[in-house]
Amino acid sequence: MFNFELAEKIYSDFQSSSEKELVKDLIEYSVRYSQIRVEWQLANIEQRKELEDTRIRAHDAFIDSCNILSRAMEKAGEDNSWREKLGNDRKELGDFACYINYRLGLLSR
Repeated sequence: MFNFELAEKIYSDFQSSSEKELVKDLIEYSVRYSQIRVEWQLANIEQRKELEDTRIRAHDAFIDSCNILSRAMEKAGEDNSWREKLGNDRKELGDFACYINYRLGLLSR
């Protein structure tokens, strides 16, 4: 189950990677997905139908970015255990993307 303490630990764990460009990609994909997720929440039924494919593609891109960073970290000999902690439940992965956006928003004030 998603919780802020675990989310912060996972976020911190991959921030230490030398794969800075891949970390940046993961963060950018998380922000994009979470923005679409909020748009979807605020949309009416017709708008949700129009957003659905975009939302799914953004979610998939975020998950792919997690997997790509994890594999690159493993190849570089870095600890990538954060990826296992994150799990594979699509809803929880989406929640984590939203957590990253939330965290960045608070840091930006």
